[in-house]
Amino acid sequence: MISDVMMKSRLRKASIHHASGDDKLTLGRNIFFHETSCFGEEGFMLNPRQACAVESAAKMNPSMTVYLLFVSKSEFSNGTREIVRHLLNYPNVRIRHIDPQRYVKDTPLDAWYTSGVLDLDVVVTNSLENLTNFAGAEDWDDVAAGVMGFDMSRLGRRVADACVRDLKKNFRGDVWGNNGPGVITRTLQKLCATMYARDMTTDRCHGFTVYPPSVFYPIHYKKWKKYFETKDSNATLKILNKAKVIHVWNKLSKAEKVRVNSNVPYAVIARKYCPYVFNNCGKIF
Repeated sequence: MISDVMMKSRLRKASIHHASGDDKLTLGRNIFFHETSCFGEEGFMLNPRQACAVESAAKMNPSMTVYLLFVSKSEFSNGTREIVRHLLNYPNVRIRHIDPQRYVKDTPLDAWYTSGVLDLDVVVTNSLENLTNFAGAEDWDDVAAGVMGFDMSRLGRRVADACVRDLKKNFRGDVWGNNGPGVITRTLQKLCATMYARDMTTDRCHGFTVYPPSVFYPIHYKKWKKYFETKDSNATLKILNKAKVIHVWNKLSKAEKVRVNSNVPYAVIARKYCPYVFNNCGKIF
C-alpha cells in the first residue's frame, strides 16, 4: 500500500541483492511485491509459486520495473538462488533486502512497528500498465488488498496515506483479514461514503476505481479448489483468461500439490505466464 513517491525514499534504505541497474524509479512504472516472512532452516526461501507471481508481472509488463522486497536477514537458500537466477532472466526485475525499521522511518508508522506475513499468491495474466489509483473487490461486499495501485496524484497520496494511518490505528494481529483487506475496505468506505464494494463507483469514490471481483479475484475464496481440479477446468479457464490477475488464496491452498505435467487450471496458467519458474521447479509446483 505504498505509492511510487513513498517508495522512492524507502528504497534508498534498501540493500541491493542479485540485481542489475539502479533504483531510480520511473514514477507510475513500478510494481512492488513484499515477502515479509523470515526464513527456514536452510536460509531465506522463495518458493516457486511466490516466484511465479513475480515472473508473471515482469513478463506481462515489460516496460515496468518489478521489485521483490524481502525482510529476511538470512542468506538465500540453495533452492532460492536457483529461483532468483530464473527471475533475473527478466531485465526489469529487481530484488532488494529491506530493514523494516528503517523502511518505515519518517512515515506514520515510524513509532509503531510490527511485522506480519504477506503472501505472494497472485499471477498476473494481463498488463497492469494503464491502471492507476485502484483496488479490486473480492466480492460485492468487501475490497481486497492483494492488488492495489496508487500514483503520486493528490488522490493516490490521500488514499495511500489513509491506508497507512488506518493500519497504525486498527492493527490487530489476532483477527484474520483485519490488516490487509480490512485496511483498504475501511479506507474506501470513508472515501466513497458507502459500506459495500458494490456501491463504490469511480464517481462516488472521487476518481478511485474499485474493480469487480472478475478482474483480480475471479475465483472466490470459498471455491479455491477450482484452481486445482480438472473437473469443469475449461469453464474455469474461461473465467481466468478474462481476468488481469488470479489470486489463489494461499492461506487455503498452499498445501495443495500441483504436478507440473498436470492440466489443472493453476498449472495451465503458470505454464503460460511464469515459464522459467514453472519449467524448472521439479515435479511439483
